Amino acid sequence: MTSEARSFIPFARPDITEAEVDAVARALRSGWVTTGPETKAFEQEFAAYLGGGLHAVAVNSATAGLHLALEAIGIGPGDEVIAPTLTFTATVEVARYLGADARLVDVDPVTLNIDPGAIEGAITSRSKAILPMHYGGLSCDMGAIFAIARRHGLQVVEDAAHALPATHQGALVGQLPSAAAVFSFYANKTMTAGEGGMVVTRDEALAARMKVMRLHGISRDAFDRFSSRTPAWYYEIVAPGFKYNLTDIAAALGRVQLQRLPAFVQRRRQMAARYLRELKGLPLILPADAPVGDTHAWHLFVLRLSDAARVTRDDVIQRLSDAGIGTSVHYVPLHRQPYWRDRYGLTPEQFPHAERAYQRMFSIPLFTAMSDEEQGRVITALRAILG
Repeated sequence: MTSEARSFIPFARPDITEAEVDAVARALRSGWVTTGPETKAFEQEFAAYLGGGLHAVAVNSATAGLHLALEAIGIGPGDEVIAPTLTFTATVEVARYLGADARLVDVDPVTLNIDPGAIEGAITSRSKAILPMHYGGLSCDMGAIFAIARRHGLQVVEDAAHALPATHQGALVGQLPSAAAVFSFYANKTMTAGEGGMVVTRDEALAARMKVMRLHGISRDAFDRFSSRTPAWYYEIVAPGFKYNLTDIAAALGRVQLQRLPAFVQRRRQMAARYLRELKGLPLILPADAPVGDTHAWHLFVLRLSDAARVTRDDVIQRLSDAGIGTSVHYVPLHRQPYWRDRYGLTPEQFPHAERAYQRMFSIPLFTAMSDEEQGRVITALRAILG
C-alpha cells in the first residue's frame, strides 16, 4: 500500500495551533468557563471586524442565532418565511420552532443562491421574511432581495453560515441593511469556535431581545450579574427564553481564530484559484466566483458534472474515496427531505435548477490546514477520473 493510500484527506480539518490551545487553557484557568469576559470580548471584536456600528450576540450555534433572530422580528404562528430549497435544514427549521411555515423556492442555476424571481413568485399574504443563504461563501443578489423586501414589506434575515467574510458590492455580509445576519463557527467553517455562532444587527432593540432570549429570558446579562461587586442575586424572567449562550471556552478559541481570519481568507482564495485553474477543461461546471471587486468566502468548493461527463456523481465520489479523498454533497435539497416534502407536498419538478444541480454536485476538500501536496492529490485524482 502506498503512502498516499494510507493518508486519507478528509473533506475538512480544523486549523488549530498552539495559540488556540493556550487561549482555551487560559479560559479554563480563569474560573470563567461559561459566558463571561471572553464571550463579551469576542462579541466586541467580531463587530469591530465587520466594521463597527453593529451589535453582536454570541450564541452556541448558528441555528440558535437564526431562531433568536426570527423570534426577535416577531415571526410566529401562521407566518411564512421564504428560503431556498438548496440549504441545510437549519435555515428553515427555526421557523417551525415558532409555529411559522417555510416557502421553499428554487435557486439560480449559475450561483446556486436563492433566485430573486422565485422569491417574488412565492410571496403570499402570510409572508413575513426572506431568509437568503449565501451558498458556499458567495453573496446572494442582495440588491434584488432588498428591493423585493421593500416592495412587499418583508424583513430579511441572512443565513450567513458560509459567508465570513464575503462581500456584496464592496460591503461585508453583516454590514448589509438586513434585520440580522447569522454566522456559524462550526468545525468546518472559515473560522471555528468548535461550535457556536454570532448574530449581528444594527437594531439595538433586536439585539437586546436576543440577549434576553438566549439565556432563559433573564432580564439582566448573566455575566454582569455574577461579576458584580455588589449583591446582585435578584433577577427577573421577562419571557420564556432559551439556553443559547456561548461558553468562554468556545469564545477564547473563536477570538484567536478571528485574529487569524485574514490569513485564512488569503489561503482559501489561493486554493480556490488553483482549483479553478487546474480543473479547467474537465467535464465539470466550476463554482461561480464573486463579481470583480467582491470577495468570495470560499467556505465550499462545489463541483457539478457537465453533460460531457462519462461517469455519475456517485461514481466520482466512490472513486475519490478509493483514492483516499473525502467529499460531501451540499445539499440534499429540502424538497427531497421527508419532513419538508411531505408537509408541503413538494416535488422535484417544482425546483428544476436545484434538482439538476443536486444530481451532479459534490464538494471537494478546501480547508486552510490542507497542504499543497494534498490539494495536488485531489486535482490528480479528478483528472484521472474525468480526463
